[in-house]
Amino acid sequence: MGDKRLVPPIPPMAARTVDTTPRADGLAYEAKWDGYRALVYARPDAPRLQSRRGTDLGPGFPDILRAAAALGEEAVLDGELVVIEEGAVSFGRLQSRAQRTGPGAEAAAAAHPAHFIAFDLLQLGDETTMGRPYRERRALLEEVFTRRDLQPPWALCPMTTDPARAQEWLDAAWGRVGIEGMVVKGLGQPYRPGERGWRKLRARATAEAVVGAVTGPLASPDVLLLGRWDEGGELRMVAQSAPVTTALRRELGPLLTSAGPEHPWTDARFRSGWGSRDLLAHRCVVPEHVVEFEADVAFDEGRWRHPVQARRRRPGFAPQDVPRFPSGPAQ
Repeated sequence: MGDKRLVPPIPPMAARTVDTTPRADGLAYEAKWDGYRALVYARPDAPRLQSRRGTDLGPGFPDILRAAAALGEEAVLDGELVVIEEGAVSFGRLQSRAQRTGPGAEAAAAAHPAHFIAFDLLQLGDETTMGRPYRERRALLEEVFTRRDLQPPWALCPMTTDPARAQEWLDAAWGRVGIEGMVVKGLGQPYRPGERGWRKLRARATAEAVVGAVTGPLASPDVLLLGRWDEGGELRMVAQSAPVTTALRRELGPLLTSAGPEHPWTDARFRSGWGSRDLLAHRCVVPEHVVEFEADVAFDEGRWRHPVQARRRRPGFAPQDVPRFPSGPAQ
């Protein structure tokens, strides 16, 4: 075991996506939260909050830095950084906080405090614990929470060895409060920085929306921009699809009609992804065709953050039949 402080940045251990819940002896299941993956270096003299990519998140989260300095013992913890409002994770508020520094960050911390949901332990005292099996690291992490009687902003990530219980985290109802699936770890696994040695399974739900614009040729669209009407009658974008299948492209293409300048998205600027600066070159279409899509539960401010999978056209649905904006993933 090492006897020196771990030096940031450390690439966190990662997970690869799977489609079904792994079931075998010797597995642990953790709730997957919809926040920022982060490492906390709890040190009284030099606390640090590191992002998944190694950047310093500390300036935006002085409340977490203070908690890290006051933990009472040196440790490096892996977990998820979230902001919880009205009983649910608010990714938009988290993003806003990450962009603030100085007095603005302090004001945001007071108004919208963050939480750190810990799920792993890389170092405790002068021992680097990454070589220990997960079951031992988890036990040590739980001991820290008990010994220090940790309260918010600290939280311990839910974990179970029962796959049936973990399956509940795939329910869209959990998605509405911020749990977007599960991460599966081997009880005997060491922590290997940067390695995709874990597995993750996202909760998914189906929903409907109207095709409001496309990218690529109108007769053979590549990506669909999907919308729903709000209570004021304005068409609002709710999702961007991944590239559609050849079959759906062939079915939709001949049906789409180019919209005139009265289309509400004519002068809109849509980015290629959440947080991206790249703009999409979109073509507005008459919003008259409804599609069913499959999405994960990363849903914020009325919009799905990740590209959705457009599955099929719903000829039996009229545009007015789609849920109103905003509406949750379970609709």
